[in-house]
Amino acid sequence: MQIIGVNTLSKTKQKNKIAVVLLSGGLDSTTMATKAKKDGYQVLAISFRYGQVLSKEISCAQEVAQKLGIGHKIIDITNYKDLAWYSALTHPELFDIPKERKIENMAKNIPITYVPMRNTFFIVMAAAYLESEILNKIEKEDTKPYKIEARIFIAANALDFSGYPDCRPEYYKRMNSLMKLTSKASIQYKVQMKIETPLLHMTKKNIAQLGTQIGAPLSWTWSCYEGGDVPCGKCDSCQLRERGFKELGIEDPLLARLREEGKL
Repeated sequence: MQIIGVNTLSKTKQKNKIAVVLLSGGLDSTTMATKAKKDGYQVLAISFRYGQVLSKEISCAQEVAQKLGIGHKIIDITNYKDLAWYSALTHPELFDIPKERKIENMAKNIPITYVPMRNTFFIVMAAAYLESEILNKIEKEDTKPYKIEARIFIAANALDFSGYPDCRPEYYKRMNSLMKLTSKASIQYKVQMKIETPLLHMTKKNIAQLGTQIGAPLSWTWSCYEGGDVPCGKCDSCQLRERGFKELGIEDPLLARLREEGKL
């Protein structure tokens, strides 16, 4: 009879954990990327230039990825703005970014900062990236499919958000069903690419608290819909972020850094 030692058992149970993280450079996605790394995933961050007015978020995402020591791809899909043109984030010359809205009214109507089908498009591209990594591990590196745990992390939030339809729990349930039906990894190798939304039911206070506790580089994040030297403090994203840190009882690390640099 073969005797299997503890070390052998642990090795057979080890998972090859790989994750593609949609990294915007904001508070939420930075907290999520940090958590994924701490949870033992090989994190591959991906950011998109989709013609958004907020190009500053890309440089912040780069800084965050560097601070975390994770892989990072920036994908240029600038022409997407010509398709998803009905948004203040892709065509600010046509639409004004809403400011000074009451937080309690933000989720009542979908605002003009919504970018048509953006999260769906992003998830599909992240899935293509992740599946390529999976197939390479199986077909080129001889990794056993059952040892692979594949995830797409997106920092969607269904509580403190501006009413976006692609931030709802039911949306991600449907998208996960789609992942099972549309990939070689799933059909041939039974490796499910699952979308994870760890922040979905967290308030901004909870997210800020988690990010602080796990040492996320929050001082380098950017949430404002505008790309100036300092946050505007008036757009939906700024107000939600401000409330989160205020309720937590600490100063926003970004504002603290900007103050130290003499920008505030």
